[in-house]
Amino acid sequence: MTVRRNVTPWASAALVLTALLATSCTGQKDSASRPATGSASATPHGYVEGAKEAAEQQSRLLLNDPADGDSRVLDLLTGKTHRTARVEGADRLDTDGRFGYLHTSEGTHVLDSGAWMVDHGDHVHYYSAEIRDVGELPAGGRSQARSDIVVTTVTDEDGKGVLYDRSKLGKGEIASSRTLTGTYTGAVVPYEEHLLAFADEGATTKLVVLDRKGESVASPAAECEEPRGDAVTRRGVVLGCADGALLVSHKNGAFTAEAIPYPEDAPRNERATAFRQRPGSDTLTAPAGDDAVWVLDVTDRTWTRVETGPVIAANTAGEGSPLLVLETDGSLHGYDIATGKQVARTKTLLTGEEPTGADGSAPVVAVDRGRAYVNDPKGNRVFEIDYNDDLRIARTFDLDIEPVLMAETGR
Repeated sequence: MTVRRNVTPWASAALVLTALLATSCTGQKDSASRPATGSASATPHGYVEGAKEAAEQQSRLLLNDPADGDSRVLDLLTGKTHRTARVEGADRLDTDGRFGYLHTSEGTHVLDSGAWMVDHGDHVHYYSAEIRDVGELPAGGRSQARSDIVVTTVTDEDGKGVLYDRSKLGKGEIASSRTLTGTYTGAVVPYEEHLLAFADEGATTKLVVLDRKGESVASPAAECEEPRGDAVTRRGVVLGCADGALLVSHKNGAFTAEAIPYPEDAPRNERATAFRQRPGSDTLTAPAGDDAVWVLDVTDRTWTRVETGPVIAANTAGEGSPLLVLETDGSLHGYDIATGKQVARTKTLLTGEEPTGADGSAPVVAVDRGRAYVNDPKGNRVFEIDYNDDLRIARTFDLDIEPVLMAETGR
């Protein structure tokens, strides 16, 4: 793989390690960040067995070509690629910030990128470890994988949910801890040591909250028509519905659900069906039909419809950053969310006339705190974009595969 640089190599903005070590983790729920043996005083703060702690984000890209199964992990700090197990026929790639879940008609293949972060609210720990092929989860082709720091849930196309021990995945082991009773619509989402799901009850789809044993606990009285799409933010979990979204939060031991409806004049056929965001951000994006993008500000509980050109993919870092829209002209466009005006545009990034991969998978826009990444499958490359500098192309990574599927980890 060749890296072409326009400027000096990228260095992600990160907290200084000494500041991290000086901050307490009292009350943390992440068992993975506690010492495996010995006392807290005998081991460094934030210790994780078998991993190295770093002062900066350990970003990596998971890449897959479904046609021939070639997979790679691209280390964004070094620019080097690593070969991983071949996974043919994948049509989707989920990630939880560390693991990649490649969904095929035969099952869900798990790949450990070896890079992740632990967010303690007031500070963050960054870790790196060995890249590892974990193996296959017995789930159907339309399965959906969601995780927190303890458990990974896989919900198949029939609505059956299976829980997996995420700490075992980190050791290269697949261990199913429980199969949930009943069936659910959409993904089962781990949140605050519980599971959020939608259960069909007669003519309605109701929100249910389950404990880790799969038992129902007190749930807010909330319904959702045609649930599709979900995202975890600092303010709670956003669940997409036909008439808007539900924001499910947890405070003082209780769960609440708040409706965030679309504007009254919003076309019903332009609803959001899948959300993209910078991990942890409270600003979500989703295509609104063919020529516009929804931006959901979870903090203000507002939807904004930004008119664009024909949309392939969209994302934003939030917090005053531009809306990034990859359009069918092959260029990445930047829009001011408040005014809807285009403020920047790149050259053509995508190779060939068709903006989708061989299996119909479209390129994506992945965003972290400093950069955005756009995959060009036909050009065998990935672009790194500085979205705070008029969408400047900071680096170009030339690859030996077609990166049809892409996801970023370590953030």
